[in-house]
Amino acid sequence: MDTKVPDYHQANVLVFGDVMLDRYWQGPTSRISPEAPVPVVRIQDSENRAGGAGNVALNIATLGAHVELLGITGNDDNGRQLSGLLQQAGVSCYFLEHASHPTITKLRIISRQQQLIRLDFEEAFHATDMTTLVETYDQQISQANVVVLSDYGKGALNNPQRLIKSARRANTPVLVDPKGTDFERYRGASLITPNLSEFEAVVGHCPDDETLVAKGRVLIDTYALDAILITRSEKGMTLICQDQPPFHLPTRAREVFDVTGAGDTVISVLAASLAAGCNLQQATILANTGAGIVVGKLGTATVTTEELRAELRSESHQGAGMFDEDSLAILVEEARSRGETLVMTNGCFDILHPGHVQYLKEAKALGDRLLVAVNADDSVSRLKGPSRPINPIDHRMAVLAGLESVDWVVPFAEDTPERLICRLLPDILVKGGDYSVDQIAGGRCVQDNGGEVIILSFKDNCSTSAIVKRIQNSEENKV
Repeated sequence: MDTKVPDYHQANVLVFGDVMLDRYWQGPTSRISPEAPVPVVRIQDSENRAGGAGNVALNIATLGAHVELLGITGNDDNGRQLSGLLQQAGVSCYFLEHASHPTITKLRIISRQQQLIRLDFEEAFHATDMTTLVETYDQQISQANVVVLSDYGKGALNNPQRLIKSARRANTPVLVDPKGTDFERYRGASLITPNLSEFEAVVGHCPDDETLVAKGRVLIDTYALDAILITRSEKGMTLICQDQPPFHLPTRAREVFDVTGAGDTVISVLAASLAAGCNLQQATILANTGAGIVVGKLGTATVTTEELRAELRSESHQGAGMFDEDSLAILVEEARSRGETLVMTNGCFDILHPGHVQYLKEAKALGDRLLVAVNADDSVSRLKGPSRPINPIDHRMAVLAGLESVDWVVPFAEDTPERLICRLLPDILVKGGDYSVDQIAGGRCVQDNGGEVIILSFKDNCSTSAIVKRIQNSEENKV
C-alpha cells in the first residue's frame, strides 16, 4: 500500500463540538517570588490560538480542505477573537452565542519552553438550547464528505446520538473524539478515537496487544461501531476494524515538546484524508505522521501538507544499511506500518558482478524496500567449498549496502534463510535462477501469509564461480 499526501482541496469536513480560546503568555523567569515559593515570569509575548473543536477545524483548514465549524461561545470579546482567528484561516464558523456564559478560555503561562500553569475560565453549556445549531448542522451535512464530533465535555455535544443518526441517514461517515466513560453516547459512529487511558477506563487494563485488540472488538460490537482508533502515546496507535486484522503503527514522534492538541491533530488529519479519498489505513498512517510532527511543537499547533510530505519522505529513506536480525525486525515492522511493500532475496554475493546488480535492481522494482539476506562465511564454505568465500561477510555486506537498489542487508548463519524469511515474512520473496517455487527456502511461509514468490532470471554469462575459475586459470598461466 502506497501512502501519499492527497489533494485536500476537494475535501469537505463538517466539525461540531466544544470550541475554546487558547491563550499563551510567555516570558523569562530568573527568580523566585518573595511572596510564595513560585517562579516570577516577566511576560514579554502573548498569543491567542483556537482550541478544542476550533483546533480540529484549524488543522483541517491548514491542510487545504474546506471546513465548517459549529459550536458555542459567549457573547464576549474572547468569542469574537476566536471567530476572527478561525475565519482568517479559512474556517466557516457557525457559533451559537450564549448570553450569560463566557467563551471557554484556557490561559497557559510559559517560560523557557515549559508550561508552568494553566488557568481555565469556563462555565459548561450543558443546559443550552441547541435547536438552532442542530438545525444548521442538518442543513450543512449534505455538503460534507466526513463529519467530526469533537467532545471535550463542555456541553456542545449534549446529545451526540441526534448528530450521529443524522450523519448516518445522509450516508456521511462520522468520526468522534470521545470524552468520559459513557461510550453509549457514541453508538453507531463510524469511528471513535479514544486515547489509551480513555479506552482502558471503559474496558479495563490491557497488558498486551492481544488484550487490547480483543477488548476493542468487543467495544465495536457493543456500540455498533465500524472501527476504533486507539492512540497510545509512545506506543503509537492501533486501528481495529470489523472483520479485519488489527493495524498497529509505532509512534513517529522524534522529540516531544508538548502533547497539547495531539488528539485534535489525529482526528483532523484522519477526517481530511478520508474526505480526500484515502482509505482508512492510509488516513491512519497520515494521522500518525501528523501527530508525530505536532508534538514537536509548543502548544496547540497545526501540521501542513508540506510537513506531511517531508516527514513521509524522511521515513521512507531512513535506516538504510547493514543490520543484525533483531534490529532489522523493528525496521521491517515500521516499514510495514507505513504501508510499504517489502521485497526480500538472499545469496552469498561473494564477488559482486553485473548479473547481481541487474538482478537486485529488478527485485527492488517490485516493491518499496529491498532486503538482502547474506550467507555468513561458514555457511558459504559449507555450500561452496573450503576456499570460499573470497570476501568475508562484512566486506560482502558493505558492497551490497552501497548499491542504490538495496535498502537493508542482514547476515544469516544457516545454510538456508528459511528461518529468517519465516520471521520477517516479506510481501514478495525473490530468487534468481532455474528454481521452481516449491524449491525456494521460506517460500511456503511467505505464501501462507498472503505474500508472493517470484523467480527472476540471472544475466547471461555472469557467475561468481566462473569469475573465480578465470582468476585461478590466469594465475596458473603465469606460473
